[in-house]
Amino acid sequence: MSFPASLVLRQLASPPLTDRVLAMLGSSGTAFYPLLHNSWNVIKIYAGEQPAGTPAQASVDLGVMLLPGFTPEQLVTALRRIAGPGVDFEITVPGDTIPAQADLDLYGTLCEVLQEADPNGIPFPLMMTSPTDARFFDRLGIQTYGFQPMKLPPDVDMALLPHSADERIPVEALNFGTEALYRLLHRFGENP
Repeated sequence: MSFPASLVLRQLASPPLTDRVLAMLGSSGTAFYPLLHNSWNVIKIYAGEQPAGTPAQASVDLGVMLLPGFTPEQLVTALRRIAGPGVDFEITVPGDTIPAQADLDLYGTLCEVLQEADPNGIPFPLMMTSPTDARFFDRLGIQTYGFQPMKLPPDVDMALLPHSADERIPVEALNFGTEALYRLLHRFGENP
């Protein structure tokens, strides 16, 4: 039996069991938290401009990441429960939608390139927890792939690095990735 991805994600993101399972995973669960929860981040706060005055009102701009199958209106409903009465919400920029079905036609080629670069490596797909510029190409009907070829040492926890204070990868991983990207581009140059 097959279920739509949006239904599966909605079920995973809803039950209290999700947070308990992630807690049991400890630090490994940290990487999965944003994959199973709608999230928001404060971008700007506006209030009064006078140093000694109390502002009559304040507003907050939020950057929002919605799971596939969730609408901005559903997030507003959840935020209303948290904020309580007397708080107004306005959606000023509609959220980008995630395709219900991923197009993985190029996935086999990406795996081949990685296995040529590292015969012992095991390529695997990864869902990113942040937006990319791919969403703009998707609106034009252009399929994009986030190809991030890296060979990291075992002591580097990639899940904790993106956008952290210590965001970096080892030089060897950069060299590996550059070589893999070169192989991929070379392959497309041969087969336009």
